[in-house]
Amino acid sequence: MIHDRPDVFDAPSTVERLEEGIRDALRQLGRRGVVVAVSGGVDSGVVAGLCARAVGPERILCLRLPETNLSEGSSDLGRELAEKLGAPTLEEPISPALEALGCYRIQHDAIRQVFPSFEPEWRHKIVRSAPTGGVTVFSLVVERPDGTQETRRIPSDAYRLLLSAVNMKQRTRKLLEYTHADRLHYAVAGTPNFLEYDQGFFVKGGDGLADLKPIAGLYKQQVYALARYLELPEGIAGRAPTTETFSLPQSQEEFYFGHPYDRMDMLVWGEQNGVEPADLVDVTGLDAEAVDAGYREIRRRREATAYLHAPAVFVDGHDAG
Repeated sequence: MIHDRPDVFDAPSTVERLEEGIRDALRQLGRRGVVVAVSGGVDSGVVAGLCARAVGPERILCLRLPETNLSEGSSDLGRELAEKLGAPTLEEPISPALEALGCYRIQHDAIRQVFPSFEPEWRHKIVRSAPTGGVTVFSLVVERPDGTQETRRIPSDAYRLLLSAVNMKQRTRKLLEYTHADRLHYAVAGTPNFLEYDQGFFVKGGDGLADLKPIAGLYKQQVYALARYLELPEGIAGRAPTTETFSLPQSQEEFYFGHPYDRMDMLVWGEQNGVEPADLVDVTGLDAEAVDAGYREIRRRREATAYLHAPAVFVDGHDAG
């Protein structure tokens, strides 16, 4: 998939094409409306806005799925978005389900492998090492009630255990999205943008699962441009990207990408289009060596997350002869 530069963008014609694409998708799927899980972020806001324009706000359900670690006000932003669009909205807190499934217990067990004295009221997050083109190292940050923070490298076993718990949140949300989609005979719209889609920043069976993905071909800068064009509430259109995963505030940059989204857009675009690293220096603010390191990490991450895109392997037991 080859794209124009992320900072070269015609919002009106893009919206027109996406609206028609959404209508075509619903006709193909045989569904009469769309469920969008709105987190208060710009991606879900733009998807909801596009769907409302495409089929009418009365055929969109803005589903709000708050959870203990979700930043304060996210559900309120989702409600504000629905009111702006004139779309129905429903709040379904997922914390009780996660508690019953053992999500928080598993999460705490993983953290105690790094910080044995960890208490549930401590806030936490995972951060990555600076991008060098080499191996990425992850660390766990905890914040005690007195505000003091401590960072320790997290071993791979504890890292995977912690992610298995937090990924449960995305999968629980998706369960509710499809439950309401079945009830209404609607399709489920996915919200990953191209940067997340290409680099595997989604959960298989969670936010990666959808019937249609309206913005999976748009860079993050372009999503923000559409938010302005669609006149979404400022709290959404101007909101910085977050993971909405851990209890401490956390940017996508410090957890996954290693660069701010506008720079990552240009790095992915440059890597895809064979742009020489020296030719990307001015637009990224990096030297050629750092751009080349970014390219290497992009390729390695794309390869490592190919599993997330892979369909189920059909194992044929019939004799080919």
